[in-house]
Amino acid sequence: MPRVSQDQLDARRQEILGAARACFARHGYEGATVRRLEEATGLSRGAIFHHFRDKDSLFLAVAEDDAAAMVETVARNGLVQVMRDLLARAGSTDTTGWLGSQLEVSRRLRTDPSFARRWAERSAAIAEATRERLVRQRDAGVLREDVPIDVLAQFLELAYDGLVLHLAMGRPAGDLGPVLDLVEEAVRRR
Repeated sequence: MPRVSQDQLDARRQEILGAARACFARHGYEGATVRRLEEATGLSRGAIFHHFRDKDSLFLAVAEDDAAAMVETVARNGLVQVMRDLLARAGSTDTTGWLGSQLEVSRRLRTDPSFARRWAERSAAIAEATRERLVRQRDAGVLREDVPIDVLAQFLELAYDGLVLHLAMGRPAGDLGPVLDLVEEAVRRR
């Protein structure tokens, strides 16, 4: 029997994550049945669950994958850039799936204590990346100094959450660039 390389396993895992993200976004966690996950991925349940222990682990992996990408962008370019990137891709199916996953994470945080405990570490990583970026910006003299870092971080997180909700509700992206300019200007040194 031919051996499957790690690169092939990683590629298959990414394919499963992408299809599962779309399935969870379209149907919600409960509605994304194993049968729907099989249809979305084009794989058998055995092939899917060879890579993931169960549906919960698959959903958490989708959310973790999204959170890791967000942490990288925040660390490099800040939370406002995450919002700009999101706005630039607002009409794409990938973004629609990502938005649906974000809403599903929010719902599960409110309704599933076990998930909330597992998710706390990912949430903390995003918050930490935001605060570290703000500290670096303040040290560079770019960020306003009259507002504590924690308040600025909360302000940016609320703006981000509002944008996600706005887009996830299907409201038009329109030209929200000036709104994001205003958010960015609000944290900059005057």
